[in-house]
Amino acid sequence: MAQKIRIAVVGAGAIGGFIAGHLARAGRAEVSIVARGSTLAALRANGLRVTTPRETFSTAVNAVDDARALGPQDYVFLTLKAHQVDGALGTIAPLIGTGTTVLPPTTGIPYYFFHGRKGAFGGSRLTSIDPGDRHWQAMPPSQVLGIAYWIGVHSPVPGCVVQDGERAACLVGEIDGSRSPRAERLSELLIETGIHAPVRDNIRGDIWVKFVNSLCWNPVAVLTLARLGEMAGAGGVMSIIRAMMEEADAIGRQLGVEIPQAPAKRIALTLSAATHKMSMLQDLEHGRPLELDVLARSIGALSALAGKPAPTIDMILALSQLCANSARPSTHLSC
Repeated sequence: MAQKIRIAVVGAGAIGGFIAGHLARAGRAEVSIVARGSTLAALRANGLRVTTPRETFSTAVNAVDDARALGPQDYVFLTLKAHQVDGALGTIAPLIGTGTTVLPPTTGIPYYFFHGRKGAFGGSRLTSIDPGDRHWQAMPPSQVLGIAYWIGVHSPVPGCVVQDGERAACLVGEIDGSRSPRAERLSELLIETGIHAPVRDNIRGDIWVKFVNSLCWNPVAVLTLARLGEMAGAGGVMSIIRAMMEEADAIGRQLGVEIPQAPAKRIALTLSAATHKMSMLQDLEHGRPLELDVLARSIGALSALAGKPAPTIDMILALSQLCANSARPSTHLSC
């Protein structure tokens, strides 16, 4: 009997739990989760509980707190917050062998974004994103598969995940646009679980769209404390979101990024999950560190590389950072 594909998910929060739960239930892969604290205890005691608009299911998972117990995997999903990855590089090292495919987070622009690209900006290294090339060395771009998550989800308690909105997708693809067996195999596995996961020829563009979506919606959510539908219903907010997207896309086009969708279509897709609370607002309400610095460093590096300013984005990021710094978890949040 052929050995099952080995998949490790590092970080069993909302997105990590959603993916791990679907993969584990399907039974086609040997799925493990690297977790700690209350999440580890909940997973070991009760498994994963996943609620979607269509069903609720529970499934057992192999949860460990030491990646050395697992050894090299075929695929490693890093579903940590972007600012947590640097500190976790030593932890995940035992999971990564010469044949391992790694899927790092793409909240900000990933360190490998220009790897294998031709043209004026081909091979550009974003030193402010990956100082000292730590990520580059620990997760060589040749072993990375690009991914863009479009999964509105939250975790009310450890070990439980609830999907917001009707659609859940994660787009995968090689950063150079080629088709590969590893991308096709992962796509097939995810699709069989019920997650829409097509292989994309322009994953760089998909990652850009996801980055810009987070760059625009998350800081505004921090400032307004509003869910997506509440933002849409407030006068003037959508014009700010659209201006930020257009400003970012101008930088992307200057850098040669093929942006697959216009802002209007992206806004409409995001608002289809009107009740969703952006992940950064969830983190703010729970007193957790935010990923604002990751977003600021990403757009700052890209703006400098392109020679194009981003004044609206810079203003919103500065205000949201002040708001986050002023908020106190023990009091009513008010910005």
